Amino acid sequence: MGTPMPGGGRHRRRIRIALPVAAAGVAAAVAGALLTTSAGAATPLPQPTVKPVTSSPSLAELEKRVAGAMAGDDVAGRTSKAALTAGTVAGSIDPKVIGGNETTISTAPWMTQLHYYDDRGTSTTGDDIGFFCGGAVVAPTKILTAAHCVKGYNWKANGAVVTGTAQLPSADGTDLHGGTVTGVWRQWNHPSYSATTIDNDIAVLTLPVPVKATPIRMTTSGDTTSYKAGTSAKVYGWGRTSSTSEDISETLKTATLPMQSDTTCSGAYGSDFVKGHMVCAGKPATGSDAGTVSACNGDSGGPLVVNNRIVGVVSWGVTDCVAKGAYSVFAKVSSYVGAAYPRLDDTNISGDHKADLWVRKASTKTGYSKDSKGTSFAARQSWGDWNGVNVVLQTDLDRDGYQDLVYRRSSDGDVFRTHYVISSGTWSTKRIADNWKSRTRIITPGDVTGDYLPDLLSVDSAGALWIYPGKGNGTFAPRVKVGTGWNQYNSVRGKGDFNGDGKTDLIARSRSGSYLYLYKGTGKAGSGAFSARVKVRTWGGYNAFDAPGDVTGDGKADFLARTPGGTLYLYAGTGKGTSEIFATRKSVGTDFKQYDIFG
Repeated sequence: MGTPMPGGGRHRRRIRIALPVAAAGVAAAVAGALLTTSAGAATPLPQPTVKPVTSSPSLAELEKRVAGAMAGDDVAGRTSKAALTAGTVAGSIDPKVIGGNETTISTAPWMTQLHYYDDRGTSTTGDDIGFFCGGAVVAPTKILTAAHCVKGYNWKANGAVVTGTAQLPSADGTDLHGGTVTGVWRQWNHPSYSATTIDNDIAVLTLPVPVKATPIRMTTSGDTTSYKAGTSAKVYGWGRTSSTSEDISETLKTATLPMQSDTTCSGAYGSDFVKGHMVCAGKPATGSDAGTVSACNGDSGGPLVVNNRIVGVVSWGVTDCVAKGAYSVFAKVSSYVGAAYPRLDDTNISGDHKADLWVRKASTKTGYSKDSKGTSFAARQSWGDWNGVNVVLQTDLDRDGYQDLVYRRSSDGDVFRTHYVISSGTWSTKRIADNWKSRTRIITPGDVTGDYLPDLLSVDSAGALWIYPGKGNGTFAPRVKVGTGWNQYNSVRGKGDFNGDGKTDLIARSRSGSYLYLYKGTGKAGSGAFSARVKVRTWGGYNAFDAPGDVTGDGKADFLARTPGGTLYLYAGTGKGTSEIFATRKSVGTDFKQYDIFG
């Protein structure tokens, strides 16, 4: 990115920073209605013994991984895609941002370094795998990056994530220049990612603990303005500073690029550019460093930003990034936010990307969790005596990666949140609402207001729906009224995104006629929080419902419905906001009549 300052470039003859070359060429709070102190805390109900999400690697191990990645010469997501112009080497990579300027971590606090090193468990170094990618913090434990940086690699066993610094680590990985290093808990890449075409090139890494870096949001599915030709965008990264040398930048750099039209991109790359899935940016390269401002990249997996939202993820480009007429290509985030967003809000009991079921047995008041196996549930695990409550909901109000429970005490209607405290290994219970005995519905659907912070919703005795905007720490801003008439429904449920647009929705069933309605979220607060309802089904024959989230693990919100006889059906989400919202139902058990609470 630009000409290196004297002594400012580190020459690494062997380092290549992963970018596959795919081609050449309103609101007031009622006093006492919502509390955020520990006063009045309930006697904590039994909680399970929580095993840390992962055995965090030692600092020494993480430093080893960083050092190995820094010295590595491997290519993340090496592709067999053919080169299209002379001088392009298929499968090679080029991470530079040419023509950019140094920047600070305060200007891009979400910027992340992803280091991968696998020594293969052998005594020789010849089979070692080491590479580096960029990424962006999009939630306290979530990193958005490219699928080619993730697919086929074991990031839990071999990855290290560095946040909070604009500097690359020292060669031995011990000096992080004020940054923080952590391991990786789990990984997800788009299920339709193709290593051959580098299509659907988007992924999310989940960290075992939240980082302090300020997150950046992804753009929305309906965003078209950010992609208009000529719109100014910025790309960030650490990379080579010239097409003719291996010098890389010790300091984070950024370059400003104009967005290009699909027509322009297709004209440059032909069928290799997939309209709707990809976007390109920059002015056409000149054929040399001089006059070229190109993200090719400033690291693979790094963000392309417009108006403080991620609109693209660095995906592919041409070798050396300066081939005459070339542009940088990015995964188009507006097309993938529906798939990626559920991974930001996928906390579940077992931590495996699949939403689990929480139930209470009516006769004994014993609470149980049932781990999702994708299309069925495992044997139940006891959580002990949960007598004295009449609502239990699964959520993660602080986005720390561990599931919280929100429950209502039957005697007085007080609502409590209980959550696992990572630092002490204990559970903490606090009252969050006072005297909600008359609330007919309480819902924890996730982020309704579009700020990436989970919210709390309730329907009062008059039928008004209220949003309590979450602050990301288990406390809430003053409530905002959505509308009235919600007591016409005998069930209002939601957890996540049902129609695939990356916004949190609600499912409601009418008392009369048993009609099932979808309320599509808009990402706004107040009366505009949901679009006009859409009738998607007629659902008679059921007397209990649950929306725990993504049960199947495919990134789409699912739904559960129980018959009076006790058969529980899984309705897998399709991502469609029509009558085809759910796939054909599948029975997941016939013994669910015994349960009186579904969380």
